[in-house]
Amino acid sequence: MHTNQISPARKILLWLGATMAIGLFSGCETVVLTNLTAPSLAENPSQIYTFTLRVTPKTNTVAASSIAPKIILDGQSFSMTRSSFGEGVYEFEYQLPNGRDEVAYYYLVPYKIETQNGVTEAEAYTDIVRAKIVRRYVLSLEVNRGPIGARISVLGRGFTPQDTIYFDNLPARTTFESPNSLSFFVPSIEANRNYRVMLGSAAGNSPVGTFRIDPSNLVVSPAALTLRTGERQPLTFSVPVSAPPGGLLIDVTTDVPESVIMPEIIVPQGQTAVTITVEGGKSGSGSLFLKGFGSGEVTVPVTVTGR
Repeated sequence: MHTNQISPARKILLWLGATMAIGLFSGCETVVLTNLTAPSLAENPSQIYTFTLRVTPKTNTVAASSIAPKIILDGQSFSMTRSSFGEGVYEFEYQLPNGRDEVAYYYLVPYKIETQNGVTEAEAYTDIVRAKIVRRYVLSLEVNRGPIGARISVLGRGFTPQDTIYFDNLPARTTFESPNSLSFFVPSIEANRNYRVMLGSAAGNSPVGTFRIDPSNLVVSPAALTLRTGERQPLTFSVPVSAPPGGLLIDVTTDVPESVIMPEIIVPQGQTAVTITVEGGKSGSGSLFLKGFGSGEVTVPVTVTGR
């Protein structure tokens, strides 16, 4: 029996040829696939979501007309169409059944390679991707700065009465308006600086944005209170500019809560002052404190004596 010997040089050429053939058939280095779909999809009433893919040929041997991207969703194959967002971008719209919180998919792109030796069919594909459907998200703050006590709206989706707005982990007084709207009062904390605003609940924390607290002056008249138990006296709070939409909350604390009986203080929208009635409770001596105004805090001494 006669056996032909293969030279080392020929062995190398055959190995290179096999390697190139594997590369052509796998498509790994010939076509690059870039998933442009966000990992989290905001829920919408139509339950229709757009999946977007960019296909980038890395060699001119790829026949552009042969590129036919497909998306495999829920075990079904769907053809993608060219997008108006740019060259090589394809998209597909899919209506997800109600109640779904996640969708798994991957892309498969068949194409042809044209060389002097003929036409070769190949394909490229991605790993399986899982996208979550987000039913709760924040769109925007109504404004990004304001004085202490200003009422600010937050727009979004999926809000609940249990939601709370935080300024650098400090809770702010929050009001549930609807599943699409919350409002909060700027807390009495240090002015002239920016704070990270977060939306917190049992579902976790979501970033809202950055808010700057601007300084504001406050005048309280009279500057001190002397009351008998059961006696009432008016107390006026004045601010330098008109209260914003929703009013201006003036957050008052005291170290003698059993001695002072007073209502919530909100300067009405468009007004510069509000007058409330303070009633004397148990005998005691202390102060009312209003943080964040003027040099940092306004103090109103209070003395309540028995009848």
